[in-house]
Amino acid sequence: MPDLLLELFSEEIPARMQRRAAEDLKKLVTDALVERGFLYEGAKAFATPRRLALHVAGLPVKGQDVREERKGPRVGSPDAAIQGFLKGAGLASIEQARIESDPKKGEFYVAVIEKPGRSTPDVLAEILPGIIKNFPWPKSMRWGAASREPGSLRWVRPLHSIICTFGPETEDPEVVRFEVDGIASGNATRGHRFLVPDLFHVKHFGDYVQGLERAKVVLDADRRKDIILHDAKDLAFAQGLDLVEDEGLLEEVAGLVEWPVVLMGSFDEAFLDIPPEVIRTTIRANQKCFVLRQPSPSPQGGGEQGALANRFILVSNLVAADGGETIVGGNERVVRARLSDAKFFWETDQKVKLEDRLEKLKSIVFHEQLGTQYERVERIAALSKELAPMVSADPELAERAARLAKADLVTEMVGEFPELQGLMGRYYATLQGEHSSVAAAIEEHYKPLGPSDRVPTDPVSVAVALADKIDTLVGFWAIDEKPTGSKDPYALRRAALGVIRLVLENNLKLSLTSLLAKPFARTANAALFAEFLKAKELVDAIEQSPFAPVVEHPSVAELAAIFRQRQIVEGETLARLMHARALDLLSFFADRLKVYLRDQGARHDLIDAVFALEGQDDLLMIVRRVEALGRFLDTEDGRNLLAGYRRAANILRIEEKKDGRPYDEAPDLQIVNDQGQIEEKALAVVLDGAKREGAAAVAAEDFEGAMRALSRLRQPVDAFFDKVTVNADDAGLRANRLRLLNSIREATRTVADFSHIEG
Repeated sequence: MPDLLLELFSEEIPARMQRRAAEDLKKLVTDALVERGFLYEGAKAFATPRRLALHVAGLPVKGQDVREERKGPRVGSPDAAIQGFLKGAGLASIEQARIESDPKKGEFYVAVIEKPGRSTPDVLAEILPGIIKNFPWPKSMRWGAASREPGSLRWVRPLHSIICTFGPETEDPEVVRFEVDGIASGNATRGHRFLVPDLFHVKHFGDYVQGLERAKVVLDADRRKDIILHDAKDLAFAQGLDLVEDEGLLEEVAGLVEWPVVLMGSFDEAFLDIPPEVIRTTIRANQKCFVLRQPSPSPQGGGEQGALANRFILVSNLVAADGGETIVGGNERVVRARLSDAKFFWETDQKVKLEDRLEKLKSIVFHEQLGTQYERVERIAALSKELAPMVSADPELAERAARLAKADLVTEMVGEFPELQGLMGRYYATLQGEHSSVAAAIEEHYKPLGPSDRVPTDPVSVAVALADKIDTLVGFWAIDEKPTGSKDPYALRRAALGVIRLVLENNLKLSLTSLLAKPFARTANAALFAEFLKAKELVDAIEQSPFAPVVEHPSVAELAAIFRQRQIVEGETLARLMHARALDLLSFFADRLKVYLRDQGARHDLIDAVFALEGQDDLLMIVRRVEALGRFLDTEDGRNLLAGYRRAANILRIEEKKDGRPYDEAPDLQIVNDQGQIEEKALAVVLDGAKREGAAAVAAEDFEGAMRALSRLRQPVDAFFDKVTVNADDAGLRANRLRLLNSIREATRTVADFSHIEG
């Protein structure tokens, strides 16, 4: 079957946009074809710095013929109905319709509409211009004289030519003819900008790939990556070194070259006195080069990684006549200059201690409503000291680490390379003799930065990391700057997930409510007091709210006096508002925990069943309860109890709706003993024991024990439904049996709300 070849040739496409653009091109074209009924065997998109290409294999020559029968009015209908039918069916006269007979409805007209399938080139010529003109580049531009016209073509960089051919590989394909802003489709392209810049013509996809290879262009980005990685490792091995692999840099460099040529450069060994992360960042950020290191100590490659070597790998887009000597020399000069700057920053920064830099943080605004970085550091330090005992950390060390954690933001090195924040603070703290836990916390308090990032385990690091993230979350929630939809400019979802991972992976038993209370109070007093001067009934709300301000200044009494003096009569109260926003933040944590647990493979319904219980704010206990519930429901006892619970809940729902009242009182045991059947009496006894035992086990955080207590209900519940009629003729007995069913529901709620469990 015929194939489609499409190439969009332009000036250089930014490397970061290439892979996404190739996938977008494939999706847009194939979706448009499928919408029109054109199925295909396979499709693959490609990108180089100057072109996007798409190969769609196995397309039909034309679309399927369509035959449709359209029923019309009855014979003898008014002329207006006949004419409307003819117009809708595309018939010239009623003679072109056939007459069919129906025993009930009589004779009526039927139009047979046959539409031959459209040729694939015609359909492609119809859909491709629109796809090109509306291509979803993150950033695009207009150019040339046409840019003055409204609606002119926008592309990431000026678009020069379009290849579009269609046909089988065994024959000369047809050029699909269309035009986009004066750029006509054809079958010609160009190779490497410098090595083989001449125009050449192509036919099918195989011919296109071979032509590009001859023209010094490797079409497939993954193949360019393989070439770069293989050649870089070979060059390193030849010098007795190891390549420091960097997938992100490899992806970027593969998007900068069409014909990769791997070379090696060097720099002065004196620069190796700089921290290796600085050398790597400098060479990576400024020259897009890879660093090398000495081989690992053990012959098998295990053990500590070797120190950095004074060599680097660069990737050229040229086959130079001098073997790359000039290219290497140019890169070495730039690297030397950049490393000289880094060495100067490194030496200069060491002359000023971290604590002496804190004053500069007063001039850096963190957020206009949340104060300066200095004020933020004060909040984080206070919270770190409070959290320290909860995570088995030294309070003084935690406070010290928090106070120094942001000091490296005003160093020369971090000013030049912001991605080194935290890391440089650790280096400078170590050099000035800080405790090792303090130095580690300065670097680690930002972690985890993502799902794959490691979680700190040192207690001081954990305390400061929690304080940093909680302060961020509380602050932005307090000023009502929450994530909306896909927008999260302050990375609050990441911060919440960081708190969750810090708690769970360090097995910390913490109440989120208690964690948030004081930070909300501080934020309310320090940042939001002026915003709510028009609130009424503040004093009552402060006294009643569990999130009432608890810091010493301004005190509750001072707040009350100010508000009374101003005779506030309108608006929401500050404390009540903070209470509502704190509860909203708890709900946000619950949502993030659900996402995290689902990613870990937990069933969403079990998570919902646990969260449905009130007062669930201990993340570790929630997770353990979900895990225990999952294991219990995998057993026969668990599955049968769930079935019994559902039967009880269904009967209760129906009868409560019918009677217009709930049966949520405890069953009368005297009625059970006097009038109940044996199975009814047995269930009442087991229910009482299971509820007490389950509640005690949950209180002791023994969730497996709580599940064992519930498992004892299985047989009595089964026997009750087998032998006992709930809707007895005696009204009192019926009501008591319904209350007994409610006791089953209440017993299961000691561990979870079974109404949320599926399956």
